[in-house]
Amino acid sequence: MSRVLIVHRAGPALTLQDAGRPGWITYGLSKGGAMDRLALAEGAALLGQRETLALEMGGMGGLFEASQDTRIALSGAPMRAKIDGAPVLWHAAHLLPKGAKLDIGPATSGAYGYLHVGGGFDGPEVLGARSAHVTAGLGAAIEAGARLPIGPDRGGETGRKLPVADRFSGGTLRVVESLQTALFPPEQVARFGSEGFTRDGRANRMGVKLNPDGDGYGALGGLSVVSEVISPGDIQMTGDGAPFVLMAECQTTGGYPRLATVIPADLPRIAQAPAGARLAFRFVTIDEALTAEAAYRKHIKDLPRSVQPIVRHPADVPDLLSYKLVSGFSSGDHHDH
Repeated sequence: MSRVLIVHRAGPALTLQDAGRPGWITYGLSKGGAMDRLALAEGAALLGQRETLALEMGGMGGLFEASQDTRIALSGAPMRAKIDGAPVLWHAAHLLPKGAKLDIGPATSGAYGYLHVGGGFDGPEVLGARSAHVTAGLGAAIEAGARLPIGPDRGGETGRKLPVADRFSGGTLRVVESLQTALFPPEQVARFGSEGFTRDGRANRMGVKLNPDGDGYGALGGLSVVSEVISPGDIQMTGDGAPFVLMAECQTTGGYPRLATVIPADLPRIAQAPAGARLAFRFVTIDEALTAEAAYRKHIKDLPRSVQPIVRHPADVPDLLSYKLVSGFSSGDHHDH
């Protein structure tokens, strides 16, 4: 019997996301994919699998039910989560029994949470990926009543957690100079690397607006900038002088001047910054950016070795006697000796 995840209630921004579609920018399609790609790797590590297609939940989760016993993992922005009313740990893997209700509420920090399933979500590939690219009209947001197919699961442990450093409350983003950095007055470039910013309430999968503590920014001759290729992480200065950081579903070309570019290793931090979060920028060299990227990739590779068992206090396990406690012993009902 095929397995499905039934969506009884859906938050406003639920989509299936993987690593996206590289290689299509020539045809006007940006890479897309998960806003927080580190969260994809964390979920895969928790379930001991390579599959990374996950349900991305922007700000709010939903109510879900599995048609069969299903391993799940929760990653990304922590959200209030319960299985049949019992709270469950975030950044962890759990068993979702057949018919049990998984209720995922609002984010307690960060912006994007992820729900992974053992075996991964199934579905057809379009242009080499299964993720939705809503801006381009590939796929769509998931609504209540959906039944999401789940692929075959080789099995594995649950009751596992993953220590995760905070990237859900803002912080400092490393940037490199962009093609138009020299068009900005030197004092503005220096101020950009020293003043603070507040994440605006306006943000989506295309980009995030930031409000500077001081005056706005403007390039000399900015109106004459030729429209050219842009990519996630580029920081455009729009007409009101506020930085706009381009994200997963950004357009592929643009004419707004770009003061800097957030390095790929720090994109999860800007993606997860909630409205009102404080952010800052720090210029680094290309060599420093490459070193950071190498460290980021090594961190992802090492994630499976960081997974730990969840240690629960016996008082927190209501059905303790149903568990096999010691080899050869289970519960007193079986009169084991």
